[in-house]
Amino acid sequence: MTDFSPMNIKILSRLGASGAISQAALDIVQNDRNAIFLTADTSSFSGLTRLKEKYPDNILNVGIAEQNLIGVAAGLANEGFNIFATTYSSFLSLRSADQIKVCLSYMNYPVKLIGLASGVSAGILGPTHMSIEDVALMRALPNITVISPADCLSVIKTFEALKKYNKPSYIRLSAVQNCPIVYKEDFNFEIGKAIELKSGSDICIIATGTMVANAIKVADKLTEENISASVIDMHTIKPLDTSILDKYCNVKMMVSIEEHSVIGGLGSAISEYYAFKDKRPRLMVKGISDFYPKAGEYDYLLNECGLTSDKLFENIYKHYKEI
Repeated sequence: MTDFSPMNIKILSRLGASGAISQAALDIVQNDRNAIFLTADTSSFSGLTRLKEKYPDNILNVGIAEQNLIGVAAGLANEGFNIFATTYSSFLSLRSADQIKVCLSYMNYPVKLIGLASGVSAGILGPTHMSIEDVALMRALPNITVISPADCLSVIKTFEALKKYNKPSYIRLSAVQNCPIVYKEDFNFEIGKAIELKSGSDICIIATGTMVANAIKVADKLTEENISASVIDMHTIKPLDTSILDKYCNVKMMVSIEEHSVIGGLGSAISEYYAFKDKRPRLMVKGISDFYPKAGEYDYLLNECGLTSDKLFENIYKHYKEI
């Protein structure tokens, strides 16, 4: 997709991740007939209906069999096909953990895993469909790159970067429509290279995925309180861009924000890096506490988990004033 006009970006935002996948899949297959998209009975949810209509030989539905999805993906990758495999992130990561470890991580096949409905975006279906542990699992597996795009344009840019990527990867996407727009125009996207959206000297907010938009709102509110805050889009959680962490190691406080458990995700990755450094900032990790949220609408669950921009601001502001 080359037309990143404001209108197209707004359309992508309204459609959500599925709409972005739809466009990205068509672009990829049009230019690479060796690319195949696999799905575990989630063709419509994955935005692959148009691909199925136009290129029926480039999409395969294995049915509700997520573990088999990984085996088929590995087998086709071994035969030289460019494989993208998608289903709910909760089932893709946890139900298929052993297959991902043995068939992809260990074998190092360059399969692109697309996890849908990450975080609590499928929360109306309850904890079984929430995906708040997936990053922790994927980070622990050798060879796997973990990416969490901030908005729908970021999803397109992620797919563009992964077209010829030669390592297994996991793309973490939300299921909600009307996604907040972070990038209003085309931008440079590089796997493993964070993007500095705002520059500040007092607080450095490092966010990933859906929380990047909220991080910008928090930074704006902090500015109104005469607190200078930077915002970093850490779209690649593994490998982590440690150069940006080195740049901001002298701030008064650093905050990580993610729609994921506070255990094993972005905050943990940042903590692990600073653990071996003599100079490190005061770090505050914001995410989903160590519990299972009850079933509910997306906005309700974000509020319950303290991940709305208002609650994040209140918490961050309070802790900053206590330093």
